[in-house]
Amino acid sequence: MIYRRTIASPIGFLTLTASDNVLTGLTYAASDADDVSPVLLHAENELAAYFKGELTRFTVPIALTGTPFQQDVYRALLSIPYGETRSYKDIAVMIRRPKAVRAVGGANHNNPIAIIVPCHRVIGINGHLVGYGGGVEKKRALLTLEQTHLSILPSL
Repeated sequence: MIYRRTIASPIGFLTLTASDNVLTGLTYAASDADDVSPVLLHAENELAAYFKGELTRFTVPIALTGTPFQQDVYRALLSIPYGETRSYKDIAVMIRRPKAVRAVGGANHNNPIAIIVPCHRVIGINGHLVGYGGGVEKKRALLTLEQTHLSILPSL
């Protein structure tokens, strides 16, 4: 069974998708979906805490889907600490494919679980915010949120 739920957030509507046991999607979209499942409620509660600056690491179970290369990229994204950024080149090096910078960008663009798999923490090698499935404005807002809360959180 697939469950869907749309929630409001400070950066717009988010639609969560889950199976019985794992979160399978988080997209920047609104729908009329209002299913209830333990996984969706877990994700919704964690996202609320994240946007309040009270959560720096998600624990909701997720399913990393995609090609083996994409899954390697997503695992690398999960290792980027809250409030920090890495370049597409950094991610390519992390997954031992240093020349695959464009492919890393493509995988990032296809990330099915935005925010929780933090593709917003990946920036251009020159430090510029480039490309983001939800739009550069949302990327900037998420990075600003993390930087703001990082400065007031107790030591992690």
